[in-house]
Amino acid sequence: MAPAPIFEQPNVAEPFNNHRDGLALEATSDDIDQVNILKSAMKVKQGTATQEEKDIYEKSQFDAEKDKAQFRQYEDACDRVKNFYREQHEKQTVAYNLKARNNFRFKTRAEMTIWEAIEKLNTLIDESDPDTSLSQIEHLLQSAEAIRRDGKPRWMQVVGLIHDLGKLLFFFDAQGQWDVVGDTFPVGCAFDEKIIYPGTFKNNPDSNDPIYSTKYGIYTPGCGIDNVMLSWGHDEYLYHLCKDQSNLPEEALAMIRYHSFYPWHNQEAYMWMMNEKDVKMLEAVRAFNPYDLYSKSDEVPKVEVLRPYYEELLDEAFFDHENGIRGRDRKLRW
Repeated sequence: MAPAPIFEQPNVAEPFNNHRDGLALEATSDDIDQVNILKSAMKVKQGTATQEEKDIYEKSQFDAEKDKAQFRQYEDACDRVKNFYREQHEKQTVAYNLKARNNFRFKTRAEMTIWEAIEKLNTLIDESDPDTSLSQIEHLLQSAEAIRRDGKPRWMQVVGLIHDLGKLLFFFDAQGQWDVVGDTFPVGCAFDEKIIYPGTFKNNPDSNDPIYSTKYGIYTPGCGIDNVMLSWGHDEYLYHLCKDQSNLPEEALAMIRYHSFYPWHNQEAYMWMMNEKDVKMLEAVRAFNPYDLYSKSDEVPKVEVLRPYYEELLDEAFFDHENGIRGRDRKLRW
């Protein structure tokens, strides 16, 4: 299991912070996606991609006829992305990650159903994407509908629907954007050179720690990535929430937790951590990744038409067996 908190503090519900700049957060998140798309495309060009990845990127060429002048240019976003990662890489320490997990474990920030959480995210980060006029609800439905069209399992459709809900963390305990979005990586061992912009870790205190700076650090080869502390952000936040309060299978939890762990599932770093279970989880994450990166389009899903179908899926994924409460009605602890 993932590392647990080590300090106790009271369970205190805190008011929802509506004053964070959700537009800036989503702009950074979009820029990060573009960098990962370009990195993956380069991997295909170099001939190092798997057949599955080649199929993914061939499909992504269907947007080739769109006027690219309407899209944010990578070079324009490059400095913002580099500055973001510099801050993230300096501040994601073992000490911070222990504190973040402790806060998660012992505080209730809000109590909402999944659909209420989707609507809350929609309210806070609505129309913040310069490449499309769609709302956050519509983005989530695009991902879920793409998975549904491909005939994937119902639980995977749920993952598509909820995978970005961890961004609500930005309006609770986050210190900034750096502990919400961005590629994730292990803390407590040496930062791998395959992490994006590896040179920006030089000012992270853990880089000079006699234990954390070694290859294996606090871990042992084959320990299993379940037992590794990944940098805190929206993936980790939603993973812990779903692990404790959902009926989703292990593959779904892996998709949620690892979809931003690009050094692992895209660059094949940290393979020494893997156990037998991780081999299967890696394939699950790679299967989900295209629906995360390539599902955006300007085709508007009809929310009210689709909502009843997805509420049925939520009933399955979040049904409260102890109290007999339907998943769509269940108030989760956020």
